Amino acid sequence: MIQSATVIGAGSWGTAIASMLSLRGLNVQFWGRDAGLMSQIRDTRRNGRYLQDLQLPENIAVTSDLSALQPADMLVFVVPSKAMRSTAESVARSGAASKGRVLVSCAKGIELETGRRMSEMIGESIPNVPLAVLTGPNHAEEVALRLATAAVVACADDEIGRAVQSCFTLPFFRTYTTDDIVGAEWAGAMKNPYAIAAGIALGLKLGDNAIAALVTRALAEMVRLGVAEGGRTETFYGLSGVGDLMTTCYSEHSRNQRVGLLLGQGRPLDEIISSTRMVAEGVPNTASLHRAAKEKNVRTPLLDEIFAVLHQGKPAREGMKALLSRDPRPEAD
Repeated sequence: MIQSATVIGAGSWGTAIASMLSLRGLNVQFWGRDAGLMSQIRDTRRNGRYLQDLQLPENIAVTSDLSALQPADMLVFVVPSKAMRSTAESVARSGAASKGRVLVSCAKGIELETGRRMSEMIGESIPNVPLAVLTGPNHAEEVALRLATAAVVACADDEIGRAVQSCFTLPFFRTYTTDDIVGAEWAGAMKNPYAIAAGIALGLKLGDNAIAALVTRALAEMVRLGVAEGGRTETFYGLSGVGDLMTTCYSEHSRNQRVGLLLGQGRPLDEIISSTRMVAEGVPNTASLHRAAKEKNVRTPLLDEIFAVLHQGKPAREGMKALLSRDPRPEAD
């Protein structure tokens, strides 16, 4: 039975998760690297930077000092993908994971230099502890309001997976389990670039038909690449795949869709990124996924155009035009 948890990462999703686990009755520690922010959260019980309307329970221990963390049954990593390796290494050195029964990744991404999934990086830094992944269509803003939400816990060990599932089961938050940790993580990472493309289509005023077609073909690419990487096809038709893809492509809360929308309206990418504190994982992960597709020789025309727009300076309108002018082919191909 899991009775205590440490949440690593004080963004909007980390804040919502800390609140949920406390509501579930766990003893919760909440860590973030920004001392000023964590001091403000400790004093006001609100994350004024990322999720200011959510009141955190008084019994959540808040700190920016890794050495102050007590060993917990479950460590939940909720940091941006680019910070995952360094954060996991710091946690390992601190001893905070010394008695951990399970390490849970809530980040969505693939490391560019190595092609590693988030849970793999955590496992390399903190070995010999079971790993799980919490993923799905889960916008923190709605979870904070206790709106109905579903997620999936991916874990190779069924007993541990069910224990983590129990921690994330509340009246407004329903979780399912799967043992396809590879497919769940690739699905979660891959949907972000396609949300940027959906935003671009919205910014260019291409209409609902175009966006629906784009999202449908995006799912086909996700299945091709995800299966090539070792995931199972059915995983991509579940919450971590099509569920997360739909939410990220259509929701007003989607950071990635917002980036695409502004690109479609003609804003430069550097200006878009510098104007927000929120991390749009689709920007760096497009490069990671594009490299993986080339290495696996998987055909990904949508991803290729998104990469060209984000990382090669191709105008967004030209990228969309290139997609529409491709040679006709069977839908199942």
